[in-house]
Amino acid sequence: MRTALAQTWWLTHRQLAALVRQPAVVVISLVQPAVWLLLFGALFRRVVELPGFGGGSYLDYLVPGVVVMNAVSVNMWSGMGVIEDIERGVTDRFLVAPVRRGAILTAPLLAGAVSTALQSAVVVLLGMAAGARPPGGAAGTAVLVAVSVLLGAVFTAMSNAMGLTLRQRESIIGFSVFLLLPLTFLSSAFMARDLMPGWIRGVATANPVDWALRASRAALAGDRDWASVLVHGGSLLALAVAAAWLSTLTFRAYQRSA
Repeated sequence: MRTALAQTWWLTHRQLAALVRQPAVVVISLVQPAVWLLLFGALFRRVVELPGFGGGSYLDYLVPGVVVMNAVSVNMWSGMGVIEDIERGVTDRFLVAPVRRGAILTAPLLAGAVSTALQSAVVVLLGMAAGARPPGGAAGTAVLVAVSVLLGAVFTAMSNAMGLTLRQRESIIGFSVFLLLPLTFLSSAFMARDLMPGWIRGVATANPVDWALRASRAALAGDRDWASVLVHGGSLLALAVAAAWLSTLTFRAYQRSA
């Protein structure tokens, strides 16, 4: 057990160190959510005046949407690192080294979780600097960060599975471009559910992005709905486990073909 933990730590450290060596990537990935906050926050500021929206500040409503959207956007690219390791022979060297297979699979998920948690916290701070004051306080913010990590794990595992299976960067790019905006706009990221067309509300019910948003907003509300947090957070956890299992299957298939 101690060996497996140590190997997982070092492989996770390897991925985080690679990210730290590219500060421009981190900065650019945070510029986009900052633009969303400032642009959408100003553009749709008066939407809260619509009957049925629920009142309050639109910026308070927007912050969870931007955090969740950023978690999806950042983690969809995880498969690019998998492809790079395959092309450079790093993955094959790991396979012949005395490294636990579980450590190889777990490290990208942990690195993605750490990166997502830090970026989510920064987005929340940016929102607060812009004037957001969600009544849920620290507990609600902790739930928001946690569900963003779970959602990020889903897309990290899916992207890694695509990288192991297709081994083409174009596939990862197409996957990211195709899914990001539809998943976001077919959710309550920018508009209250009660004001959505019926068919979009129906699609959102099966959208993991909306699960993350409903769990987050239930925790950030002044009158917290912990039942909703558990239901939607639990659904995200189950999906993350399923996606990790799929990633494991594709890794085993890669082992047999290597």
